[in-house]
Amino acid sequence: MAETVSEAASALPVLAEIQVGAGLSLSAAGRLFPGHRGGASVDPSTVFRWVTKGARAGEGRVVKLEAARVGGRWLTSREAVARFVAALTEAATPAVTPVAPTTRAPAAHTRATEKAVAALKKMGA
Repeated sequence: MAETVSEAASALPVLAEIQVGAGLSLSAAGRLFPGHRGGASVDPSTVFRWVTKGARAGEGRVVKLEAARVGGRWLTSREAVARFVAALTEAATPAVTPVAPTTRAPAAHTRATEKAVAALKKMGA
């Protein structure tokens, strides 16, 4: 059985966003980004490449910009662009693992204190 538009929209979030009027052409999506090397904005062909081939993220993973083919043209949404940028940024940002502070045993702390006091006395302090 063929799936309905609403079933497809639930499977593809960008389609639901387009249906509520938040659709962007690829050229409009390109204008959301500043240009590279003095250009005015990202070229629509670059956005098309992000849709069809994706952009390489960390560890060789490829992230694609969500888009839907509607009436012979590609549409995306601001939300899809935000998800795309977030996925690329997350993949490029190394995970920070908190380092637990090292604690010394009380006896080791006492020995270190006594050693420091002895060194200060030896220096004449």
